[in-house]
Amino acid sequence: MSVQELSIIGKEPPQNYFHKGSDAGILDASVPLIQIPVVDIGLLASPSTWTHELHKLRSALSSWGCFQIVSYTKPRRPAKAQILAWKSSTLRKILHEFAMKSRQINEILLKAMARSLDMEENCFLDQYGERALVTARFNFYPPCQRPDQILGVKPHADASALTILLPDKEVEGLQFLKDKEWFRVPIIPQALLVNVGDQVEIMSNGIFKSPVHRVVTNSEKERITVAVFCIPDSDKEIKPADALVNETRPRLYKNVKDYKSML
Repeated sequence: MSVQELSIIGKEPPQNYFHKGSDAGILDASVPLIQIPVVDIGLLASPSTWTHELHKLRSALSSWGCFQIVSYTKPRRPAKAQILAWKSSTLRKILHEFAMKSRQINEILLKAMARSLDMEENCFLDQYGERALVTARFNFYPPCQRPDQILGVKPHADASALTILLPDKEVEGLQFLKDKEWFRVPIIPQALLVNVGDQVEIMSNGIFKSPVHRVVTNSEKERITVAVFCIPDSDKEIKPADALVNETRPRLYKNVKDYKSML
């Protein structure tokens, strides 16, 4: 049976869903909230306003490997009234638009990350490549009878360059590991959660961290998220940027190609 069916009928999950010991999940006030900045991507993209945002970005990625993004830029003026068609947008169209917007966000962020390290802004983007892959995944987490021992997603780090998450509007679940302690990610209205993947950790020679994270379950509420994984061109060789390798910071990673398939 699927987890959704098990949740609906209230049946005890099979034992192969259970995590033991320190791997078990918990979602309550005893798990502290993560203290990460909220970065305005509109300010980050403009030379006249990006200085403060770049500082927040570098601080977040070198300590936590993740941050939240919003856009407080001035909205467009509404278009003139027009006759509308009596139809609904398809999910495919909406998801395609979200993926394309995520591609734009990814480009802005890779450039900003390079600038935050005082490098030429296309340094990371050139490694990422023009034939990069953007994939989206819907995640549905139904209520779970044993949230103390069953996880929505086990602890892992992403193989992407960047991961962009559209979180649930009301229900928490994502947690990050730092210094052997788990931290909850708060829900911020209209914000996206971005975390570094392994391939940006390699490009930055370890300055930006690819964080270990997990998803815990909830006994009362379901949770829905959309994750977009921005994955470099498989033909591109990923390596530490030359400007980040020196006598005080030796090279930490070897060159890799088609990294995701190696895992």
